[in-house]
Amino acid sequence: MNLLLFDQHDFKSENYTVNLLPKAEYTDCTFTNCTFENSDISNINFIECNFIDCNFSNVNVINTTFNDVSFKDCKLLGVLFQNCNAFLLSFKFINCILNFSSFYQLKINLTEFQNCTIHQADFTESEAKQVVFKDCDLSGSTFNRTNLESADFTSAINFNINPSVNQLNKASFSNENISGLLKSFNIKIK
Repeated sequence: MNLLLFDQHDFKSENYTVNLLPKAEYTDCTFTNCTFENSDISNINFIECNFIDCNFSNVNVINTTFNDVSFKDCKLLGVLFQNCNAFLLSFKFINCILNFSSFYQLKINLTEFQNCTIHQADFTESEAKQVVFKDCDLSGSTFNRTNLESADFTSAINFNINPSVNQLNKASFSNENISGLLKSFNIKIK
């Protein structure tokens, strides 16, 4: 099936909850203030695209390609990223809300999360090498058998990572947040 091609288009204030975004390949496009909530963007390719102030809550991303995609000031509640196309997957999140989203068993190496709220997200069995969680709130998020080698948590808060079941070689933490590595051991720090 040949996809439609959109190159260097700007999409502004579109509502894709009723009229779905056409199945296509979008290259170097910008989506600003668009609503995708509860919609189906499966089998769509986004390459070098920017999403600004968009709502992706509960969107279907089965076999969706995100290659060099940036999300800024977006709401991505309950997005099951593990269902997207893992080939050449690369994205970054700035000032986003990713609560209840899932990266289960997904390779998200080098992903940047900056100033994001990531409550109760699932990173179980993810490969998250060199991921940066700059100024992120990870309250209730799950890290279980996650490869976090060289990940940066120095300014992250409210995480609970058990070092005995996660790979943390060369991961960075600060003196202020090191207690997030001890919560699973039921140790009191005073």
